Amino acid sequence: MAHAKNHDYHILSPSILPFLGAIAGFVMLFGAVLWMHGITAFMFFIGLVAVLYVMYAWWAEVIVEANQGDHTPVVKIGLRYGVIMFIMSEVMFFAAWFWSFFKHAMYPMGPESPAVDGVWPPVGIETFDPWHLPLINTLILLCSGAAATWAHHAIAHENNRKDLVTGLAIAIALGAIFTVFQIYEYSHATFGFSGNIYGANFFMATGFHGFHVVIGTIFLAVCLIRAMNGAFTPESHVGFEAAAWYWHFVDVVWLFLFAAVYVWGG
Repeated sequence: MAHAKNHDYHILSPSILPFLGAIAGFVMLFGAVLWMHGITAFMFFIGLVAVLYVMYAWWAEVIVEANQGDHTPVVKIGLRYGVIMFIMSEVMFFAAWFWSFFKHAMYPMGPESPAVDGVWPPVGIETFDPWHLPLINTLILLCSGAAATWAHHAIAHENNRKDLVTGLAIAIALGAIFTVFQIYEYSHATFGFSGNIYGANFFMATGFHGFHVVIGTIFLAVCLIRAMNGAFTPESHVGFEAAAWYWHFVDVVWLFLFAAVYVWGG
């Protein structure tokens, strides 16, 4: 009884994964620098594979801990706070791209962008019609968020596993459709990433959002697989909560992108 746990905190076992994650991240970053200098892309992809492995192994350990009952109410609060802090960091990441876009839109003339010549969008830039494909993509992503909310309500309040799986499947399918439409839109852009500040801002903001959509879709797909295997209960579904919060964050960012970049910026 001397070693019995009499607290709600979970003491983690020693793990090499944080160290491997740091090394993998450094290798990937250093490899990206080499790739951008035209030397080699090999190191970047080695680092990327290592980062993906660490992510898989680390989160797999978290799931094992949850299944063993280590996620007490106190631990769950910590996990939720961690997800909230992560999403807040993502908010500030996108704030940088919005800041750049608004700055060049409101003050298009300056020594760093003389080619803009006081006009926004710059002369020669043919912007997308926001009321065609961008509007369709907005509705698709909103419907996907609604499906995720339906799935969350089904497991949290009704313990309805069938609706949980159905809602997740719909959310994932709509997320994939959004990505396909975004790629189609990019293929019809009349401006490129380089050579003009509008294109650089547009592709960085919408491109990183598209990357987050892909990550969120994978996040939801993992939750779907777990749900089909019997995971999640009304009392324990923090992993799915994190996925749903992240997906709604992606929705909100797109609404701002649609209003600012496509409608106002066009």
